[in-house]
Amino acid sequence: MTPDPAGGPTDAEVLAFLQDAFEAARGGDAARLSRMLDQGLPPNIRNTKGDTLLMLAVYHGHAEAARVLLTAGADPEIRNDNGQSPLEAAAFRGDLTAVNLLLDGGADLNAASPAGKTPLMMAAMFGRADMVEALLARGADLRARDAGGLSIPDAARMMGAHDLAAELDARLAGEG
Repeated sequence: MTPDPAGGPTDAEVLAFLQDAFEAARGGDAARLSRMLDQGLPPNIRNTKGDTLLMLAVYHGHAEAARVLLTAGADPEIRNDNGQSPLEAAAFRGDLTAVNLLLDGGADLNAASPAGKTPLMMAAMFGRADMVEALLARGADLRARDAGGLSIPDAARMMGAHDLAAELDARLAGEG
């Protein structure tokens, strides 16, 4: 970046730098993100939709970029303007590597969106049995309910994941 007459970068240069950062996160360019973070890029910067660099890296399936951001201090609990967390995005996408990375990086396993959806509920809703098992193994709360009172098996059933819903109902019955 070239300084403006007052000694800092111009607005256009700052904007280009930030646009480049969001593209690096979306594209999974961990090396470029690392260099940019070393140049002072704030790891929790957001775009106009409230997505952080971490959210974009996770949503687009780039675990190494997410790892770089978490190491630089990215907060895994920052939700976008739709109330979604990076962990929910990873669970929705079925990305077990990203889920484990986020949990190891401090993400709250049972944090719920404003609608009450937990990462476990997102995984169950989309029939991601392997993700459900992994989240349960890490301590996810199978008894959680969303803001409308729907249980995790109910949400899975409602979205067509009937076999998974039946497995979860049986597991709940065995706990009770």
